[in-house]
Amino acid sequence: MKSPHGLPPNSNRAGKYITQTGGYRAFIPAPLPPDPPIRIRGELQRALSQADLALGRLDGSIHTLPHPDLFVYMYVRKEAVLSSQIEGTQSSLQDVLAAEAKIFAPDRPKDVDEVVNYVRAMNHGIKRLQHLPVSVRLIREIHAELLKGVRGSHLRPGDLRTSQNWIGPAGCTLNEATFIPPPPHEVPQRMTELERFLHSEKGMPLLIKIGLAHAQFETIHPFLDGNGRIGRLLITFLLCEKQLLMKPILYLSHFFKQNRQQYYERLQSVRDTGDWEQWLIFFLRGIVEVSGQATETARRILTLREDHRHTITEHLGRAAGNGHRVLDHLYQHPIVSVSDVRKLIEVSNPAANNLVARLVDTNVLREYTGYSRNRKFIYQSYIDLFHESG
Repeated sequence: MKSPHGLPPNSNRAGKYITQTGGYRAFIPAPLPPDPPIRIRGELQRALSQADLALGRLDGSIHTLPHPDLFVYMYVRKEAVLSSQIEGTQSSLQDVLAAEAKIFAPDRPKDVDEVVNYVRAMNHGIKRLQHLPVSVRLIREIHAELLKGVRGSHLRPGDLRTSQNWIGPAGCTLNEATFIPPPPHEVPQRMTELERFLHSEKGMPLLIKIGLAHAQFETIHPFLDGNGRIGRLLITFLLCEKQLLMKPILYLSHFFKQNRQQYYERLQSVRDTGDWEQWLIFFLRGIVEVSGQATETARRILTLREDHRHTITEHLGRAAGNGHRVLDHLYQHPIVSVSDVRKLIEVSNPAANNLVARLVDTNVLREYTGYSRNRKFIYQSYIDLFHESG
């Protein structure tokens, strides 16, 4: 019996299970690209064409924004929240923004520092991509940033694992695991092979290459903690390095979270039967769906900005120029104080206080803390756009 792609079931196309000294069977992945090669036809060909088109639309929509980097600022934080939630954190986007604005509410989730770390790790990787290609070295650097000083920091941040790990229900033992990645002595070689594949010039559509690389990374599972988050970041870094996107504004965590069971099943099917094609169809469907959501969010940002610029011009009179400056600032710092506004537009404290009050009156800002002093104000309608998009 053959799969829809003409391959026998239980083939060694993706690698093979090998019994280890402890009696358990670990999976040893074969080097990429797969052999036989990926068959880009039928449903996979259609999925690839749709994904290319959706990415092109997204990249074009970002360039219509007056300040694309401000859009990136919020998208990075949204991704940090969603990717961390897959690993069990409870913090919301608003919790992260409040933490960065140094608002220390008593009910703030304790795991918010993990999400803030994710933001730092992501920004570190984006910056390093200007000088260093996606590589084992870069992946290790990002991992060190991700786990610095938070849960998992005792599990050798930045170092490839030197002990066996496994995947399965919480509390399961090695013998009860759903999947056991390669033993530690295999990890350096498998990661080197993955890096070699990333840098190879063999003709292959870039989205296919990125989909293969993500699955291979998750199969190697090279760290004792943080593999899921690093693997999801790897997708975005590769999209930027290969210049499929000029800005890091596509993240699949929302899609993977919504389709968690299918995500795990598709990856496991690759290992068990070598069915790379069905995994790639699933992966490309995620690219299409998330690209569409991000494109729509960009359109809504433009609409919101124009609405609020009109409101400020109409209602703030001579103070409208400063109001516009504050509005542009809010797209990167959506929580501000009167002191922040005073420093931004270089006016007296009473003048800054008056401007903020007028922005509250026009529903651009709203008071966030409930304090009588040291109050903070939030650009809630902007933040809500990112909640609405998933």
